[in-house]
Amino acid sequence: MATALITGSAGLIGSESVHYFAAKGWRIIGIDNDMRAYFFGPRASTDWNRQLLEDRYGDQYLHHNLDIRDRPGVEQVFREHGEDIALIIHTAAQPSHDWAAKDPHTDFTVNANGTLVVLEAARQFCPQAVFIFTSTNKVYGDTPNYLPLQELPTRWEIDPKHPYHLGIDESMSIDASKHSLFGAAKVAADILVQEYGRYFGLKTASFRGGCLTGPAHSGTQLHGFLAYLMQCTITGTPYRVFGYGGKQVRDNIHSHDLVSAFDHFYQNPRPGEVYNLGGSRFSHCSMLEAIALCEEIAGRKLQYSYTEDNRSGDHIWYVSDVRKFQAHYPDWQYEYSLERTLGEMYTAQTQRLS
Repeated sequence: MATALITGSAGLIGSESVHYFAAKGWRIIGIDNDMRAYFFGPRASTDWNRQLLEDRYGDQYLHHNLDIRDRPGVEQVFREHGEDIALIIHTAAQPSHDWAAKDPHTDFTVNANGTLVVLEAARQFCPQAVFIFTSTNKVYGDTPNYLPLQELPTRWEIDPKHPYHLGIDESMSIDASKHSLFGAAKVAADILVQEYGRYFGLKTASFRGGCLTGPAHSGTQLHGFLAYLMQCTITGTPYRVFGYGGKQVRDNIHSHDLVSAFDHFYQNPRPGEVYNLGGSRFSHCSMLEAIALCEEIAGRKLQYSYTEDNRSGDHIWYVSDVRKFQAHYPDWQYEYSLERTLGEMYTAQTQRLS
């Protein structure tokens, strides 16, 4: 039985990976210590998801309540399973740039040092395994904000003649920009993952995601844009929009579509690769457009306020150009539109909140 090791296994992308590969008959080793509850409070806890995975998959899913910064503990898990591990999906992270400024040491040690711990354990105990890292578009810092943008009635948009009109590709510089401390830590991890591929020959890839989303997201004010927005719409919780007229644009990729891309890479890995992978032009929206969709699906108005102060380093417009990945893996395709994703989130959240 093929074995996958997944860090952050009770989180959004981690749990989607468990479901996806368990359905294919894989044995799953999960590492997750519910740090999301520490970062964002008990309402953001993923413990419900951990329980669901253990109940659903039984012996097929082996969970370790382990911090990825715990080098001896992580190495023991890798040592125990060794070369049985064919795939590593590293999703564990501190995911909020606002939170990172409150505690830079924790943010950097989780995002950068934790990634190094997992990478080195893979090199020592299962160097043949494919290593997939969930990076972020924040590695580009605020450079996208200097693109020629135009303000339209409900969104910011890029000049149609610009090379990035279909989305931002991997050629954008990660230098000389404001990243946020979170972004800087993810840059360090992203480069480490590339280096373990290029220097040591491991089969690594950094997937620089747009907004990763889906029904398993434990959304909170500081992270999980669409999930938290839908939660507030359902419950009547006041929501705050930060800056840019509420017209800031994000591309949104369903967790299933991202994990499907991981599988395509696993089947034909290219060591040290980097891919921008978000919703692209297939699934993107502005904040105002997302609010309107949530209100339409939930059948009620969102109570929201607006402040002119945008979050430091926040993107005005970000859409991923996924054509490099599509060229390498032409059989991969999107399955979830934005409307379908939000519909799933509404159903899942009303069930959890009832």
